[in-house]
Amino acid sequence: MQTKTETAPVATRNSHLPQVQEPRNPGMALDLDWVRLAQANTSAIERRAQTLPGRRSLKKDHQAAWLLKAITLIDLTTLSGDDTEGRVRRLCAKARQPVRPDILTALDMPPITTGAVCVYHDMVETAVTALQGSGIPVAAVSTGFPAGLSPFALRVAEIGESVKAGAQEIDIVITRRHVLQGNWQALYDEMKAFRAACGDAHVKAILATGELGSLRNVARASLVCMMAGADFIKTSTGKESVNATLPVSLVMIRAIRDYHARTGFRVGYKPAGGISKAKDAITYLTLIKDELGDRWLQPDLFRFGASSLLGDIERQLEHHVTGSYSAGYRHPMG
Repeated sequence: MQTKTETAPVATRNSHLPQVQEPRNPGMALDLDWVRLAQANTSAIERRAQTLPGRRSLKKDHQAAWLLKAITLIDLTTLSGDDTEGRVRRLCAKARQPVRPDILTALDMPPITTGAVCVYHDMVETAVTALQGSGIPVAAVSTGFPAGLSPFALRVAEIGESVKAGAQEIDIVITRRHVLQGNWQALYDEMKAFRAACGDAHVKAILATGELGSLRNVARASLVCMMAGADFIKTSTGKESVNATLPVSLVMIRAIRDYHARTGFRVGYKPAGGISKAKDAITYLTLIKDELGDRWLQPDLFRFGASSLLGDIERQLEHHVTGSYSAGYRHPMG
């Protein structure tokens, strides 16, 4: 049976900012007993995930409200080898005004922004300058992204350089072999070093879940990274053959819930890679609402790592306003 989800919290001009100042996760001592007890019932998780896309029925104004909320949670991203300063400036302009003004006017909405702009280190300074005065943070991928196999000292130094350039958020990649070999102490020590190098910048730990071998490994890696002080845990770099999926999300979200129940600290979640349709965004938002509650539907605790997602959402909003779907060129990224 389909049920209706109530309207999402209203998106506002400053909805990329935390509505409540949440204390940062300070981490804790590595608890190997807790880590080893973490399990994942793959068949049950997959059955639950299969029910998610059809469980909610959102129509008209309710759907538009959830899509507007989704926009404020997007880390608008460009991570291409051919990135240029011009492309990044255009992306930042889109982050400042992600929806055409005529659509917002028709929806009786004030201006909104995306949650952040995510770039490689070389483009941090360009993005910071382009976003000056907007309040939109710049996130930098770091630590030898996407493989994370450069020398450890260089990975730590890379974080410091991005923070110095003005990045307020750092998306780091973990060493996958630590997870595959069950070397939880090494993963914990690595994550703590990355967190320390970030200073006041928030750190998102990218697990690259498509390369971890099992959902149990995903659960354990999630816990270890949170114990080491991660502010967010993130599914993927977007460069793996398998990126964000609903089963992986369910495992990571429940690890976040368990960590909060035991420590009292909230850790954010970021699915990344493969989320390109408005209907998928709504599925993820309803999953977060069901499993973690409304507090996690804010940019300080939830982000989408995406670029093409915004274009599809804007098309859906125009359809809501006009009754017709528009061509993609009417909603350029920059």
